Amino acid sequence: MFQIDLRGKKALVVGIGDDQGFGWAIAKALAEAGAEILIGTWAPIVKIFTTSWANGKFDESRKLSNGKLLEYSKLYPIDAVFDKMEDVPQEVKENKRYAELAGFTISDVAKQVEADFGKIDILVHSLANAPEVTKNLLDTSRKGYLAAMSSSAYSFISLLAHFGPIMNEGGSVLSLSYIASERVIPGYGGGMSSAKAALESDTRTLAWEAGRKWNVRVNAISAGALRSRAAKAIGMIDDMIAYSKANAPLTKDLEAEEVGASAAFLLSPLASAITGTVLYVDNGMHAMGLAIDSSALQNNEKYAKPVVAG
Repeated sequence: MFQIDLRGKKALVVGIGDDQGFGWAIAKALAEAGAEILIGTWAPIVKIFTTSWANGKFDESRKLSNGKLLEYSKLYPIDAVFDKMEDVPQEVKENKRYAELAGFTISDVAKQVEADFGKIDILVHSLANAPEVTKNLLDTSRKGYLAAMSSSAYSFISLLAHFGPIMNEGGSVLSLSYIASERVIPGYGGGMSSAKAALESDTRTLAWEAGRKWNVRVNAISAGALRSRAAKAIGMIDDMIAYSKANAPLTKDLEAEEVGASAAFLLSPLASAITGTVLYVDNGMHAMGLAIDSSALQNNEKYAKPVVAG
């Protein structure tokens, strides 16, 4: 029986801010497989995260199958919008949420990780942000659009550019996408659909470049809708989940653990020949071209209830 074995591997998961999202589920799955976990948390919320961790707020979610709790070797404050400290505006440096932090740009964190651990084997990009995500694309400002592209897509390029040199050969990199990259999701605005499309295109190009340069694999997971804290900011997550359950081949909630397990596979030696791929983990929603709960089909008995094989 094949088992995912990541013992002796070091994994940096960037974008964990609580215990609800895909980043957390991926870190937990990697830990289950024996990997040593390093965490990158958005600089302004580091204190909130570490305080919640210390106070036991995440203890239930931290439980592993062996009864132990998920642990991380080190947490790095990071703001992936900035590549180096010279890029950081003075007002950001003076902001009270940043004032006590030093070296929170991508290049600085890469240097810190190398100094602390030498090389790593796994890099996970679980980052997405769009300040105007609730606006239609036609109403999105240039500034808002570029902000979404910077934090949600270019950040992946920059992470790989800076961490690729300190990754062991045979290492693996993963990002998280969404079906809005190729299908219209009304309400998923602010340039986020564009950023996800760019992210998937970049995944293919980076697979070629990083594969040839460092012998590192690069993949993405297009995950279905999850009621995470970040997703709630969109304001329509419950509708998205209900729509998927009504129309996807598998009529169930998507669990973050399912994405975590898929990520652990892609990041493991079991997927050693897989790179440049976008894997859908969405209960099959991506395959559908017809909304069977549509009022246009209400009188068609073929779609009235699920067909169950006898």
